[in-house]
Amino acid sequence: MSTFKAPKGTYDLIPPYSAKYLAVRDAISGPLRLSGYGYVETPGFEDVDLFARGVGESTDIVTKEMYTLTTKGGANLALRPEGTASVLRAALEANLHKAGGLPVKLWYSGSYYRYERPQKGRYRHFSQVGAEAIGAEDPALDAELIILADQAYRSLGLRNFRILLNSLGDKECRPVYREALQGFLRGLDLDEETVRRAEINPLRVLDDKRAEVQKQLVGAPMLRDYLCDACKAYHEEVRALITAAGVAFEDDEKLVRGLDYYTRTTFEFVHDGLGSQSAVGGGGRYDGLSEMIGGPALPSVGWALGVDRTVLALEAEGVELDIPPTTSVFAVALGEAKPVLFGLVTELRQAGVAADISYGGKGLKGAMKDANRSGARFAIVAGDRDLAEGVVQLKDMESGEQGPVAVADVVEVLRTKL
Repeated sequence: MSTFKAPKGTYDLIPPYSAKYLAVRDAISGPLRLSGYGYVETPGFEDVDLFARGVGESTDIVTKEMYTLTTKGGANLALRPEGTASVLRAALEANLHKAGGLPVKLWYSGSYYRYERPQKGRYRHFSQVGAEAIGAEDPALDAELIILADQAYRSLGLRNFRILLNSLGDKECRPVYREALQGFLRGLDLDEETVRRAEINPLRVLDDKRAEVQKQLVGAPMLRDYLCDACKAYHEEVRALITAAGVAFEDDEKLVRGLDYYTRTTFEFVHDGLGSQSAVGGGGRYDGLSEMIGGPALPSVGWALGVDRTVLALEAEGVELDIPPTTSVFAVALGEAKPVLFGLVTELRQAGVAADISYGGKGLKGAMKDANRSGARFAIVAGDRDLAEGVVQLKDMESGEQGPVAVADVVEVLRTKL
């Protein structure tokens, strides 16, 4: 055993469990790749100010959860706590918005970092797949992203998730609501930190999960009563498009999300089988974020879905993913047959067949144990006598049937059987 362990709040992905994560990432990104979204990858760390401006200085992410560091050159960096700000920064830096054909549609997958109290479903290092549609204000884009996420989850076999939907208004109507909410919050018995948050971004108080805070929020003014006509019409169109697509959702007037950059449409995917960490993903529209980080006005919308929590949701529902075996053919070489079988394994791999071979000079018994452990459907077994006759023994690991196959025909026979 190693003297070192994975840091607290982190995890290692190792076979065979890691195959679930790969399958989930593929399933989430699949609908995006069919809908015009191109892949983007950003650095694991960015300038601290990118997140302070974009995510919001009043958020727990910026005030409590970011991993920050100072380089030898004096630059202040942060491990990325979320993906949207980084992806938008990359798009602006590459001038993708000037190439024409807005919106710029991008998807990404990667690791993110937050210093949180570790528990099931909440880690200090976690994985997400996300999507952003940059540069267009259109209810159809908001609806498209919600529908694609729903499609991805259903393709995995998930059924017991819910979509929560709300509108946070825009720069015209939200300031009026903000003032009304602040007036209400000033009359409550809140702790010093929450009072400070209420003055910086009062909507964040609505997102407070503590029972003692939620109890006092009964009777708080609702944003729906302050939405301007344009925001109401926009939200109704999003709702209508989602409904027409057959995607069920629930209106949640208290849904805020934990980031300051959201405007208008905001949504969350929750799974009731995960306990307190019920959110498996979410997102919304962020029309002012580009300007916050120094770019031009680029109305945008996006989401991020947690790979870790999606895997937990699948396990909660008892969904078994159809994951192909890592090895379909396993070669067992006896005597001097190793070079010939190694060559056959190489040919099989080149032909697109997952193949492996026993290493380390094991005897027949030990090598067949390796074949069984590999999960291979077929085993190729050969010794000196077989090769002298120009054949190998092909064994069906499920039925136990075994018979000779000419060495020259092995690859084609196995391709046909598989």
